[in-house]
Amino acid sequence: MLSKQCINYDGGNHARLLPLYVQQLLAYAREQGMTIEAVALSEGPGSYTGLRIGTSTAKGLCYGLNVPLIPVPTLSVLCEAAKQRLEVRGERLEEGTLIPMIDARRMEVYTMIDGETKAVVVENEESLYSVSEQSERSVFCQAKPVYYFGDGAEKCSKVFTKANWHYVPDIVPEARFVGVLAERMAIHRTPYTEHQMAYYEPYYLKEFIAAPSHVKGLS
Repeated sequence: MLSKQCINYDGGNHARLLPLYVQQLLAYAREQGMTIEAVALSEGPGSYTGLRIGTSTAKGLCYGLNVPLIPVPTLSVLCEAAKQRLEVRGERLEEGTLIPMIDARRMEVYTMIDGETKAVVVENEESLYSVSEQSERSVFCQAKPVYYFGDGAEKCSKVFTKANWHYVPDIVPEARFVGVLAERMAIHRTPYTEHQMAYYEPYYLKEFIAAPSHVKGLS
């Protein structure tokens, strides 16, 4: 029986836990007579290692099951999770703005505003103004509520002081929301076929830059 709770919040366990979750899911699908039609992937931006592990696992499943791949932007997944949380709280989302934030180390975050994805160094709310292409009509110039969330948001809450900015804690890119968005996207976008998958890469956003190791004895 597939566990009802297969969410792990500890970092650095992708390679160890993901195969076990996949094994459980495939066994459950066989027991229930389900047919797997596609594999959905949270494609980034995010941790380089995590994205590579997720992408290689998803590609392997697609090749083995002979099904297409549907990559889903991780920032959109966070927004979907936040929408559900805020709707439960009775918030009127049509009057507010959602700002997902993924930790990119130090005070930098990956975020998406007005459909634009960027890496931003956050000093205060004004740091995000340049992300919006319509700054004069931007939500930042209005008094409507702004909700920010994701693993990069907590550190930003220490420098955000505007009363209409609200931190929503414990929002993570759960697999169930990846699935919800993948179903929607499959209607409007052709999934990656076997040939296309050979050239697919996750959305890193920033180029990987190798730095000297700080561990004694390594160079």
